[in-house]
Amino acid sequence: MAGAVARLAAAGGHAAPMLTLAIVFLIVMALMGTPLFVVIAAAGLFGLWWQDIHLSVLAVEIYRIADTPMLLALPLFTFAGYLIAESGSADRLVRLSRAFLGWMPAGLPIIALLTCTFFTAITGASGVTIVAVGALLYPALKKAGYGEKFGLGLVTSSGSLGLLLVPSMPLILYGILVQQMGIGPSFELTQLFVAGLLPLLLMLVLLCLWAMWVSRRQPVERQPFCRHEAGRALWQAKWELPLPLLVIGGIYGGWFAISEVAAIAALYTLVVQVACYREVRLRQVPAIMVNASVIIGEIIAILAVSLALTNVLVDAEVPALLFEAIRDTITSKLAFLLLLNIVLLALGAVLDIFSAIVVMVPLILPVALSYGIHPVHLGMIFLANMQIGYFTPPVGMNLFIASSRFKQPITRLYSATLPFFFILLVAVLIITYVPALSLMLIQP
Repeated sequence: MAGAVARLAAAGGHAAPMLTLAIVFLIVMALMGTPLFVVIAAAGLFGLWWQDIHLSVLAVEIYRIADTPMLLALPLFTFAGYLIAESGSADRLVRLSRAFLGWMPAGLPIIALLTCTFFTAITGASGVTIVAVGALLYPALKKAGYGEKFGLGLVTSSGSLGLLLVPSMPLILYGILVQQMGIGPSFELTQLFVAGLLPLLLMLVLLCLWAMWVSRRQPVERQPFCRHEAGRALWQAKWELPLPLLVIGGIYGGWFAISEVAAIAALYTLVVQVACYREVRLRQVPAIMVNASVIIGEIIAILAVSLALTNVLVDAEVPALLFEAIRDTITSKLAFLLLLNIVLLALGAVLDIFSAIVVMVPLILPVALSYGIHPVHLGMIFLANMQIGYFTPPVGMNLFIASSRFKQPITRLYSATLPFFFILLVAVLIITYVPALSLMLIQP
């Protein structure tokens, strides 16, 4: 072994206690609530010092991520998402969906799934979806005759749908991080976006089938199609409708780069919400920009120092050692994928998705590549598991958000989301073991 192991041997008996002390110190920092980027930076600096590498490497890595053109898309999409969350877009989207789909069997649950998917993709935050859209859909589901437990489970679980649909921030972040690592088959971000379409469609179809099965014997209320109501709803949402066409069409059609689409989307949303709907006042915009900047600043800071730590781990051959340790017990690719799903589900229940991406992807990617797993396929597996992790007991974040928003005990949320958990788990296993589902649209 090279790197850290050679230094450990040279340092003699004093090295192991020092390394142990450093690890314990970092764990204590994290448990005390120290910001994650500080903990990661401290680990990176210690690793650089341990391997006799100049500490300026950390600054070089921070500059390298700051010099990435694709990075511009993150703050711009975040700003657009915050503007949408502050407006009445959720009401208009729900009304529009009910007007056109309310007549269908299980029409309202399908509306809930589609609306939450779109809203989460645009805002990049599942908690915002539960608070904004769920607050409208949950009472509507109860009024239409659906059981309280079904409504709670549907709204809570669908709050994380949309992570595989552009312009989802986790999807963009994963693509940027893997491209910066520069290992494995190369791919374009647009290919990653296209790859998420079929896995997301699979999840939606399975959930819609479950909703139709639940609705088959319940006297639920349907909303007959009314041409006048559909026209009014369409007119009311006339300014929202061009946005998904602009974003999705611009990216998938190859008309704009991702950063250009983000800039256009942010400007369009600003003009629509301030000048057209006038639901966001001009004097509110600076505060919204600050709020968006805080969250995206944290993400970029974590990403920058994580790249430095990744280089330290690669120099110390940690991914290679991890692969050797796994290979000694797991020789089958299928068994490794099963282990990967178990680990990711557990991580998704205790870590927020951005921390999980920047901390775990640099460790998992080299190992996955050694088993012949394409980085795009790995991204679909990773994000699909994180999506379920949002409402995985006992500490899934969406469970607590829904419990607080709907004034329900957390144990009731556990049982309400259980059917949706198993349905999406089936979808994750299909995504995992059928790589063509993620790769067929991007392969020539």
